[in-house]
Amino acid sequence: MLIDEARRQIATEPRPAPGDGAMVPGRALRPRSKVLPEHARHHNRSLVLQSLYREGRASRADLARETGLTRVTISDLVGELIAEGLVIELGQRDDARPGKPAVLLDVNRAAAQIIGVDLSEHSVFRGAVLDIDGRLLETAEVALAGSRGEEATAKVLALVDTLIEKASAPILGIGIGSPGIVDASGTVAAAPNLGWSDVPLQRRIAERTGLAVFVANDANVAVLAEHGFADAQGDMMLVKVGHGVGSGLLVAGALVFGSRFAAGEIGQVMVGTDDGAEAPYDREKVLEAWLAVPRLEARVADALAAGRPAEPVLREAGQRLGVALAPIVGALNLSEVVLSGPEGLLAGTVIDALRETLLNRTMAGFHSDATIRMTSQGRDIVLRGCVVMVLSAQLGVS
Repeated sequence: MLIDEARRQIATEPRPAPGDGAMVPGRALRPRSKVLPEHARHHNRSLVLQSLYREGRASRADLARETGLTRVTISDLVGELIAEGLVIELGQRDDARPGKPAVLLDVNRAAAQIIGVDLSEHSVFRGAVLDIDGRLLETAEVALAGSRGEEATAKVLALVDTLIEKASAPILGIGIGSPGIVDASGTVAAAPNLGWSDVPLQRRIAERTGLAVFVANDANVAVLAEHGFADAQGDMMLVKVGHGVGSGLLVAGALVFGSRFAAGEIGQVMVGTDDGAEAPYDREKVLEAWLAVPRLEARVADALAAGRPAEPVLREAGQRLGVALAPIVGALNLSEVVLSGPEGLLAGTVIDALRETLLNRTMAGFHSDATIRMTSQGRDIVLRGCVVMVLSAQLGVS
């Protein structure tokens, strides 16, 4: 059975409601244990696939030990997954002992590809065809050129069409990271920088392509990449700096969305309180005014044009970010804060000032030892996060 047939079978088994996919509030990304009988088969399939996806090259006996499932159950599930083209046999183990030789298994990593689209950058929409291990196989991009509203939507649709043509294997799904507030149905409720309000992006792309589509906030998608491919440990917050500023929170192995899907929207938090605690809310004094890429680049350019050094501008941006993050780090006792954005702007002075501010504004010995670092995923973090999102939604692995 081909992988698209396997997807149809999976769709008939108990799973989150359509459109929820990987973006299910409170749902841990990785299955780790057995569940109730009525949910067992779908869960146990994911458990086997998860073990092979992360570890690779395991025998049936290895899988039984790793998952806690019986050998009979493992044999049954592996046979089914092989028939569907999701798992392949690699041959006998090199160090085979006397008796029946162990046959090694792995996920069929060439069976499908995933399309990822990143709408978070301030000048271009970027997309890629990726394999299930997050490697970019083909890329494409379209200049944003100030497009807003339906014109911006049309550019997203055209970019997706281009990427579908570039795919060389069945497409498991399309993942899209969008700025702004995105609800569980993949509707962009608000993305002011793109002029979007209640845009049903997921539905429109699914209807156009006939493929499984998953749209989520870009920072939430980025934190999936840090979790899935950088093997980040513990509770963490990823701050995505681009056209605007947003963040993704991963707590107890699950994404945090908030009651109205606006968790992590720190860009509009007012940090310019120099006039005192009673100062009225002012959009020119929110975090994005100091940290969003266009604003920060403009401030740096103005300083250099006036013959002043750029360092004080960058230091203030890091300090303002620290003011916004300190209560969050303190409230959640996060183990990591990760920055994603242009390294030329953020690495160095900005992140140093952020680290110093958090140290000064959080409880020593309990919050001050949080790791503060740049992402290891570089510019492709949202594209690679789309892989995790699609895999989690379609196959239950990450």
